[in-house]
Amino acid sequence: MNSPKAWHPYNSLPAKPIPLSVVSAQGHYLHLASGEKLLDGIASWWTAIFGYNHPALVEAITQQSKQLSHVMFGGLTHPAAEQLADTLAQLSPATPSVFFSDSGSVAVEVALKMARQYWQALGKSDKKRCVALKQGYHGDTWGAMGVSDPDSLHQQFRDASAQTYFADAPLAGFDRHNDDNDDLASVQRLFEQHHQQLAAIIIEPIWQGAGAMNFYRPDYLRKLRTLCDRYQVLLICDEIATGFGKTGKLFAHQHANITPDILCLGKALTGGMLTLATTCTSTAISDAISNNPPHRFMHGPTYMANALACACANASIALLHDIDWQPKVNQWQNEMRNSLTGLNDIDGVQEMRVLGHIGIIEMSSAELAAAVQPLALASGLWLRPFGNWVYLTPAYTMNETERARLLDTTVSVVKQTCQQKLRANPEAI
Repeated sequence: MNSPKAWHPYNSLPAKPIPLSVVSAQGHYLHLASGEKLLDGIASWWTAIFGYNHPALVEAITQQSKQLSHVMFGGLTHPAAEQLADTLAQLSPATPSVFFSDSGSVAVEVALKMARQYWQALGKSDKKRCVALKQGYHGDTWGAMGVSDPDSLHQQFRDASAQTYFADAPLAGFDRHNDDNDDLASVQRLFEQHHQQLAAIIIEPIWQGAGAMNFYRPDYLRKLRTLCDRYQVLLICDEIATGFGKTGKLFAHQHANITPDILCLGKALTGGMLTLATTCTSTAISDAISNNPPHRFMHGPTYMANALACACANASIALLHDIDWQPKVNQWQNEMRNSLTGLNDIDGVQEMRVLGHIGIIEMSSAELAAAVQPLALASGLWLRPFGNWVYLTPAYTMNETERARLLDTTVSVVKQTCQQKLRANPEAI
């Protein structure tokens, strides 16, 4: 039963359409109150990369709950947090100073404050504005909205981004080989004109997610890193959506062999079990903040470094290694490309693109994309189209039968949707 009091994301109250009631989830399936079972093609907003209730993660949470579920991180610490900080520092040696928070949006807020306080510590208090990319998305809290494209999800809150400079989005195409600098020209102009006021630029490496669903070439990141160094602008890599293997590298910025100054992580950090995020930064930044007034970083989420979440994250990172995640993601990439390529020839499909375990089917309209969902549900598949996009971000661990079912069903329902719309209204496509 759906409560009329529960306000769902990006929705009215009561929600329209009525949300499906999930009573349990196991493996790669959602079990509904109606008795139906849905194969999950998007892993709960690309978090549940091992599926649901993986025994290793359940065991980690269970054992931790017997010792310590939570304790304030102010003035206290605990082994699960210390272990996780050490592990993340090993995974990203350029950003070994780890600040915990409880959601991706807050991790971005922390990054923005961190960049600003760093320059204050160095006596450059004028460096407090940011550059962000058009078509970018970094979260729904006020500061995170402020560096997200105001022409995308948050048009009614445009004033949040009044102090942000927006550069052109990178030209689409991960495998694009031309070496022109057109897609970096607007960044360079902003750096040239405003570097004395700029604290940082924030980007989603390689994959612009909810704002564009586009992949772009690694060379863009390499050249951007050079520009940041030249003009003394910090590089913030928002890897909340891309981290932990999604694009075929552990972190997406590794496609370009660069290092960020600040790295935001979340979503799959705990394998989709509990909410946790981190903002990781260089020793130079943490030292500057720590060694200059007020000699402390001025942020402190109440539930930061929650012990249950940290224990789960430790188990999740270990599980990535245990399942040998990279061949699995590469397999997804190959199978998605083989299965979805034919959709490029369908009227109503603008483009199909794949990287890692991420498959994007761009439809000719948001209405057409939304029409895919009812057919998917009727076929036992959970998809949640967004904007013009039908997307797949499945668990790494699906078996051969599940992978084939997901891809075959997706192709089938997209084709059916386009055919039905074309018959009903040829001008709708």
